[in-house]
Amino acid sequence: MPHPQTDFGNRIRALRKAAAMNQEDLAHRCGLFRTYMSRIETGKTNPTLTMIYSLAESLGVHVTALFDAPADVELAPKTPRKARLSRGRVSK
Repeated sequence: MPHPQTDFGNRIRALRKAAAMNQEDLAHRCGLFRTYMSRIETGKTNPTLTMIYSLAESLGVHVTALFDAPADVELAPKTPRKARLSRGRVSK
């Protein structure tokens, strides 16, 4: 039987890949640590409603697109990336 958190994590991963982002990019856009983003994608944590809206905004999709089939994904245009502080990685 499918697990809702795992299904949600798989959907986030698919949208992130369709937007050509890695976990660190999406985590930065959402204001999260990359390790938390990883736990969302693997279904090991249940994001709050606020986080769901932040994920949708960061991916450039309506919140309902997080729960739809991948075929209807419309991505927002890519925005230029700024230098940023890494979240979840330690610089050497």
